[in-house]
Amino acid sequence: MKLALHIWRQPGPRASGRLVRYEVPDVSPDMSFLEMLDVLNERLIEQGEEPVAFDHDCREGICGSCGFVIDGVAHGPQQGTTVCQLHMRHYRDGDELTLEPWRARAFPVLRDLVVDRSAFDRIVQAGGYISVNTGSAPDGNSLPVPKNDAELAMDAAQCIGCGACVAQCPNGAAQLFTAAKVSHLALLPQGQPERWRRVDRMVAQLEAEVFGSCTNYGECEAVCPKGIPITFIARLNRDWLRSAFRAEPEAGGGGAG
Repeated sequence: MKLALHIWRQPGPRASGRLVRYEVPDVSPDMSFLEMLDVLNERLIEQGEEPVAFDHDCREGICGSCGFVIDGVAHGPQQGTTVCQLHMRHYRDGDELTLEPWRARAFPVLRDLVVDRSAFDRIVQAGGYISVNTGSAPDGNSLPVPKNDAELAMDAAQCIGCGACVAQCPNGAAQLFTAAKVSHLALLPQGQPERWRRVDRMVAQLEAEVFGSCTNYGECEAVCPKGIPITFIARLNRDWLRSAFRAEPEAGGGGAG
């Protein structure tokens, strides 16, 4: 099949950008979306043009590297799917698609479809460490964890930090990402010693970045490729409020949402 792509081209962070139209013939329905872009880039290189820059790594929906907006939806039309897992069989011959980078103040565009997501790294780094003993693996039954808590922790730990939640949110908020990173440790015994300092520091860093405020639109949950629910944001706010009443609160900013 043949597709027409309107792709955001921007040579650098301080340069102006624009949408450029490309036609891609002979697209196989079995191609992934990124493989289709690989074919386009090979043709552009053969013609002496600059290839389209986009992030990617594992191409299996695990690493969280890939991600851009397709026709106004982060990661495209398929729920629970990253761009690298999206296949061209979901499109029709003659379709015209618009590809843009994550549109968020906290994610400045570096080039074309590539954005700087280091704000996420700084939020995680602000959380610090957990107190665990090193050495041989502990006995599996030494720290009993209620089944519900274990399942919730694993649900939160699925977050791959792709940034789709921020890109889709009308406010450019990062509460779902922060909530997932806070919750997956707060629900487990290993995360308890630093629990209150961790949430206080991470919320303070969240506010130090230029993310927007959460107003419960729910767009983040709708496009999250791992289906992380916004109920974790309520857990984040609850833990942050409780941290304010602990014996040794960390210096932090305002609320988490």
